Amino acid sequence: MRRVWILVGGLAAAAVYALPALTADNRPPAVKPEPLRVAPPAPRALPAAPSSMAQVQLTFAPVVKRIVPAVVNVYSRSVVQQQVNPFFNDPLFSQLFGSPEMRQRVQQSLGSGVIVRADGLVLTNNHVVAGGTDTIVALSDKREFKAKVLLADPRTDLAVLKIDTKGERLPVVPFGDSDAVQVGDLVLAIGDPFGVGQTVTMGIVSALARTQGTASDYQFFIQTDAAINPGNSGGALVTTDGKLAGINTAIYSRSGGSIGIGFAIPANLARRIVESVEGVKNGAPASVQLAWVGASGQPVTSEIATSLGLPRPGGVLIKDVYPGGPLSRAGIKSGEVVQAVDGVSVDDMQSLNYRTATHRPGDSVKLRVAEGKSVRDVTVTAALPPENPPRETATIAGRNPLTGARVFNVSPAAATELQMDVMAKGVAILSVNPSGIAANYGFQPGDIVRSINGVVINRVGELVRALNGANQWDMVIERGGRKLTLSVQDRQ
Repeated sequence: MRRVWILVGGLAAAAVYALPALTADNRPPAVKPEPLRVAPPAPRALPAAPSSMAQVQLTFAPVVKRIVPAVVNVYSRSVVQQQVNPFFNDPLFSQLFGSPEMRQRVQQSLGSGVIVRADGLVLTNNHVVAGGTDTIVALSDKREFKAKVLLADPRTDLAVLKIDTKGERLPVVPFGDSDAVQVGDLVLAIGDPFGVGQTVTMGIVSALARTQGTASDYQFFIQTDAAINPGNSGGALVTTDGKLAGINTAIYSRSGGSIGIGFAIPANLARRIVESVEGVKNGAPASVQLAWVGASGQPVTSEIATSLGLPRPGGVLIKDVYPGGPLSRAGIKSGEVVQAVDGVSVDDMQSLNYRTATHRPGDSVKLRVAEGKSVRDVTVTAALPPENPPRETATIAGRNPLTGARVFNVSPAAATELQMDVMAKGVAILSVNPSGIAANYGFQPGDIVRSINGVVINRVGELVRALNGANQWDMVIERGGRKLTLSVQDRQ
């Protein structure tokens, strides 16, 4: 039996013919095929012509006119030491002729910011002001103010500044609901790219929930193709109704310029950072108070979904649950999968942490949790990570392998602030003096001292006693989830 295929396509096709059946001797019966009549398509109505000049002149000028005065330039100055002649940096040269001549140089970083409160509260990126000793805010009318950094948080890459307006009320950009932003929405990016002056660009929201696989727990970006370049950092990403959708933060580029892939921190997280400042009274130092999930986890891949009996990949597989933490109190166990928070799907720990952090401590958070084919809704009470053990730091002195290292007790609160594993315990290194003994042995910030000479180290005091009471140290160090050993003997 032979098969006949007839392909009919394109706008020119007017009829489809049915094939007659073949007879037993493979000859078609003498039946004349009848065409199947297809009605021609109805004529498509043309769009109506614009009835007014307003319909012809679509413009964002009214929104821009209202928002631009509330977007500022931020200059952060710092003084750095620079070698006069960089060619003479050979150690042998230093031994023969002494240290090379150094001079001070003023280094300046340029970014943007957004006025979010009329009395002079400005929101920008942490990396715009990090390391600066002098921060200047320049308004769109060219006036400049010296700014005080109230809060700088490297975890979220956000910072809050305050300028003294002498009672003058400044224009602000109102916060929008970044969870209401959808892919395809039109957005405007406002800032000062390359220092050329305030610039407005337009694009669409290209994607949501971009986590980028970075080390930060709260990297949860809005992606846009609105042109964003160096200098736009800290500027406003606004919706077409003039609400703040996000803070422009980063671009993906191989040349340093915009190629249409820009990222903004969602406004809902930025609002929580501002609230951390607003809750401070009597000039006390501000600190970021973000709700904590109390667990570690990993994305559910196709292989993991199959092994767990889930119908499809997606969600966060909970690996470890902190005893007494929010998930533990809600009855969520290791091995279960968190699929959604407040009805929004989550696919990794960054998105789970972000969704939790946009809540205030004490809020009820709705989680959809799966265990195999069983799915249930769980209410979790948002809470702050505990200071257990209590915060304690010390700089190690004396003659031992950790001399010059600054160490601290690891608690959930400290681990969260320093972007460490929330399940980490013991004593960790906060910083290392480059010229100290600890630096010579290769110790790094984030290293956790597990034991010395077989004694488990849980507190700073235990570490100090173990170091000072010996002249030989057999140490177990944890770095990035791996355990390293170091044996040092003092021969003097």
